[in-house]
Amino acid sequence: MWPNRQLLDLIGIDLPIIQAPMAGANGSAMVIAVSEAGGLGSLPCAMLDAAKARAEIGVIRQQTAKPVNVNFFCHEPAAPDQDRDTAWKRHLAAYYEELGLDASVSAPAVNRAPFDEAMCEIVEDTKPEVVSFHFGLPAKPLLERVKAADSRVLSSATTVEEARWLEDNGCDAIIAQGYEAGGHRGMFLTDDIAMQAGTFALVPQIVDAVKVPVIAAGGIADGRSLVAAFALGASGVQIGTAYLFTPESLISDLHRTALGAARDDGTALTNLFSGRPARGLMNRIMREIGPMSGLAPAFPTAGGALAPLKAAAEAQGASDFTSLWSGQAAGLCHEIGSGDLTRRLAEDAARRFQELALGK
Repeated sequence: MWPNRQLLDLIGIDLPIIQAPMAGANGSAMVIAVSEAGGLGSLPCAMLDAAKARAEIGVIRQQTAKPVNVNFFCHEPAAPDQDRDTAWKRHLAAYYEELGLDASVSAPAVNRAPFDEAMCEIVEDTKPEVVSFHFGLPAKPLLERVKAADSRVLSSATTVEEARWLEDNGCDAIIAQGYEAGGHRGMFLTDDIAMQAGTFALVPQIVDAVKVPVIAAGGIADGRSLVAAFALGASGVQIGTAYLFTPESLISDLHRTALGAARDDGTALTNLFSGRPARGLMNRIMREIGPMSGLAPAFPTAGGALAPLKAAAEAQGASDFTSLWSGQAAGLCHEIGSGDLTRRLAEDAARRFQELALGK
């Protein structure tokens, strides 16, 4: 049925649907449900230590024999910058005072680690069918070990230049991340968000530029957008926001409530919560100081100073300082289980392919 089987044949899945790895928002339960339904479930490991990552993969392997994806970040850890941290804390001082918090207390550390030796050993031991990366690729010796473990390598590109670089450096398939996508932009050869392209413009240009399979990501939430992705030349899709609505999602009730009220114009790219551009639902701090700030410390340290504010506000039932990651298509999403969502997306796409073939 699928007009392009490149991705299906590459990784051995039945449905060309990848559940996006969402650090902090999904764990093994979602991975298992999606993979068992025929898609590719993805475990985000950027916020897990090696022991937790190994344990989660163990749970997955116990409950499904289907292909799975394990995802890692590839950022360069930020060098300490006390002056910038102090300036950022000073910029947030009024919020600390409002919530009765002591701004002089050191900000907690932020746990987002890049792919390293310890995580590579886990890949070698557990041999996931797919290993995907965000913010480029790891150092060549680590990447060679991943490929030697017989894992297919995926990574995100936000420009044609990034896609070509990924192919030249060993990627087996490329995720074309359009501007509409929720969460962190995968950009690694540019930091200019004003120049980022939307999914409809980006996907066909990357398809024309590379020989490996291309996976469309950003604004895909139903069968219509899945069919459109194939028309643009993609051989599969990666979907994140729709899976945040599922019971397997680990997001807070406040985040769920905000997603339920989301509109097409309710998100923005922001660097306030991590130091890198990421798309999320607008909230108080984004509105009041602007979604992008030159004062925000480098990734991933910006979130440390916001952590006490987030905790205090959430205790009062407010998401004023919470990162509410979401893509632009949240208004198309519904509450449904991860496995059922995967099957429904495929069934909806199949019906629409048939209607197009019949000229309806």
